[in-house]
Order: sequence, then C-alpha cells, then structure tokens
Amino acid sequence: MATIFSKIVKGEIPCYKIAEDERFFAFLDINPVMKGHTLVIPKRENDYLFALDDEELAAMMVFAKKVAKAIEKAVPCKRIGVAVIGLEVPHAHIHLIPITQEGDLDFKKEHVHLSEEEFREVQRRIVENL
Repeated sequence: MATIFSKIVKGEIPCYKIAEDERFFAFLDINPVMKGHTLVIPKRENDYLFALDDEELAAMMVFAKKVAKAIEKAVPCKRIGVAVIGLEVPHAHIHLIPITQEGDLDFKKEHVHLSEEEFREVQRRIVENL
C-alpha cells in the first residue's frame, strides 16, 4: 500500500509543492511547526532515512540544502533547522524548519495555523528563491 507521501508525489493528494527532481520531492508541511516548514522526501518509498544507501542519502541532503537555502531567503529566520523523526509516516523524510531559537524545533508545542492564502504565499516566496 502506498504511503500518503507517495500519493502526494503521484498527484493523488494535493500539496504545496516546493521542488522536485527525478528522485526527490519537497512540499510544505500542512501542520507546520513554523511558517515555511517543508518536508523533503525520496520519491522511492523507504520507511527509514538511514536505510537509504549512502549515495541516495547524500543526494537527498544536497537536494534538501537547495530547498533550505530558498526557505532561508523567503522566511525571516536565523537559520533552517533540520529534524528527522520518522515515526509519523512510514516514508523517509526530512523536516526543514525556519528557526530563530532552539525551541522552534519543538514538535510538542502548538503548531502554527495558516490559511490557504498564507500557504500559497509562503510557497510562492520559497519557489521564487530556488
């Protein structure tokens, strides 16, 4: 059975796409910890980030770096935090989160709530900076 992320990649579930290439896909998290919170995934289903082979993991991080640089230009922050939790969806993924302090990476705090217009505006600004 395909994961929710595989369905997003295939266009079966809508998303706020940020970037994609032949192997990876980035989109805004719909339950963001901070405005601009983006997920980076391999298109190939794999449950655990560290189960990826070395080359694929390295290429995914390089792809994530490009996305992170665009987020940094689009969303006011000190830097982009990176989190890998891997328990909520059985598909390897990296969280890229704009932060100004360490507590901004706390997944237990109340998440930000954005309107569709706010999501589209953040998406537009990030994509413009790629």
